[in-house]
Amino acid sequence: MRSWRRGIREMDLILGGFADAGLAGLSADLLEAFDRLLSEADHDLYRWIAGGAAAPAGYEAIVARIRADRGIG
Repeated sequence: MRSWRRGIREMDLILGGFADAGLAGLSADLLEAFDRLLSEADHDLYRWIAGGAAAPAGYEAIVARIRADRGIG
């Protein structure tokens, strides 16, 4: 639910689509990182996922997974 009710539509589509398609296949570490990622601000998330800024330490792997899954970059 938190993946689909973000605040900006772009992040709803990116994170909601990712959650629907791939959460079941994530390792425990990536699932925990995704859970932490959901508490970050949408505008920061969008920059990290779209490639406008580097993801902070601890988020690199989950951001890379989201980008690959969603066909970004």
